Amino acid sequence: MRILVLGAGAIGGYFGGRLLQSGADVTFLVRPRRAEELKRDGLVIKSPHGDATLRAPPTVLAQDLKAAFDLVLLTCKAFDLDDAIAAIAPAVGPRTAIMPMLNGMRHLDVLDAKFGPDRVLGGQCSIAVMLDADRHVVQLAPMQALGFGERDGALSERVRAADAIVQRGDFGGKASTTILQDMWEKWTLLASLACATSLMRAPVGKILEAPGGRDYILGVRDEIRAIARTAGHDPRAPFVERITAMLTAEGSTFTASMFRDIQGNLPIEADHIVGDLIARAEAAGIEVPRLRVAYTHLKTYEAQRA
Repeated sequence: MRILVLGAGAIGGYFGGRLLQSGADVTFLVRPRRAEELKRDGLVIKSPHGDATLRAPPTVLAQDLKAAFDLVLLTCKAFDLDDAIAAIAPAVGPRTAIMPMLNGMRHLDVLDAKFGPDRVLGGQCSIAVMLDADRHVVQLAPMQALGFGERDGALSERVRAADAIVQRGDFGGKASTTILQDMWEKWTLLASLACATSLMRAPVGKILEAPGGRDYILGVRDEIRAIARTAGHDPRAPFVERITAMLTAEGSTFTASMFRDIQGNLPIEADHIVGDLIARAEAAGIEVPRLRVAYTHLKTYEAQRA
């Protein structure tokens, strides 16, 4: 199976690098600057699960992309989705499967419209990873997982083939027969954490120390659960128990990547992560005052940054 990984940044560099390290046929679709970095320094991974330096990993520039791949791992941010679609288009053939790792759900509609729903899998990952000043991929915590599957829950031939390869990467990757449910549950945790830590400019533990902090975090969680429920993906009880413990852990230093992006004056996925939830809530007639406050805050940040 020939795998094309869009980008060799934090997420693409980590999962693509681990796949390449395991012997998979991986090529990174990168910009010229990143291609030169990888040629000069290799793909450097620093991780609690073991460091690695992959010398001269296979790369391709968008203008040189000609042949179709079997699997495209899409690891861009939502605000780069249109450019990413244009970049990967030459690699998408009749039998290509696209595995998006974006947060939220709106990107599925965009990818379906461009490539057809038969080519688009569901996918999600859980990992804290970044590029440092040396452009090395740095994993910040041991947590790592990658899930994917057909959106109708079938264990198709292509999913089974991808599962065999991904599991060799040894990063908690596996096929799922409930991938849409998995994606909604991750969205519930991610958006709860992003709204709270971005709005309050603090980690979970500090928010819990403030008057009303616990009520706000759990209130956001409940608003998102109500939206998920109307979509037919009510979070499962074990998941709710687990994230509630995460969101109410005293002294926790847990923050969302969106909060860290704000600290770095970087673009954020306000519309994709929070705005889309509000749109779905409006369509279902659900009141979401906490989400609205957080969204106003995030859009104000975007306006100031612009």
